[in-house]
Amino acid sequence: MSKNQQSITSLPQSPDEERKGRVLRYSVAMGVRIVCVILALLLHGWIQLIAIIGAVVLPYFAVIVANAAVNRPGAEVVRPGSILPRGPIE
Repeated sequence: MSKNQQSITSLPQSPDEERKGRVLRYSVAMGVRIVCVILALLLHGWIQLIAIIGAVVLPYFAVIVANAAVNRPGAEVVRPGSILPRGPIE
């Protein structure tokens, strides 16, 4: 494949697909948080403390993980040669 050609499989995810992935990652993390809250109510001792810490700290990490940028090789979109960037309107 020449340098100016771009394969459809090398294009980055669409914004909709990227958003769906972020929502899924966040939802899984919040599901784990719910389990931590339930365990904190049911258990006693040091394991209860671990569950409480997980329930308190997990939302912070869930946001970071859900919003982390995923860089895949070849994600740069190649502009077709006939389309040039438009300059300022004069």
